[in-house]
Amino acid sequence: MENKVKKIIVLPVLFMMLFAGCSKSGTSDSLNWKTDLNEALAKAKKENKTILVNFTGSDWCVWCKKLSDEVFSKSEFEDFADKNLVLVKIDFPKDIEQSNETKYYNQQLADLYGVEGFPTIILLDKNGKGLLKTGYVQGGVENYIQQLKQYMAHS
Repeated sequence: MENKVKKIIVLPVLFMMLFAGCSKSGTSDSLNWKTDLNEALAKAKKENKTILVNFTGSDWCVWCKKLSDEVFSKSEFEDFADKNLVLVKIDFPKDIEQSNETKYYNQQLADLYGVEGFPTIILLDKNGKGLLKTGYVQGGVENYIQQLKQYMAHS
């Protein structure tokens, strides 16, 4: 009898923990992220925009989720991105399925740009020239946008 009671209590708690751990809270935004850098480069050239490449572990990386919460999910960033950026997300999730081709492509880009941790943000001009390599920066959305603008001005 005691075993049945434990199962009745423990199973729902385990399911809640499982789904809470897999939820996308902290990583949701309404931005138009591309997953192909070549496609982003073509769009950036056509629209005369800068490319922001977000190397992330979207479902497990605490600092990636913090960056998403504090910057990417804010309307100020969405407005700035719509006018100035082509966004690329290169994801290295633990619990989200990806094809082997996607995993390989993402790893090749990470190697190319020397990504050693997450989040790594790479800012490229419309021709693919590197402008900035950064990650999570304290100070919220306004500070993050100012930092990006500073490097975009030198391109």
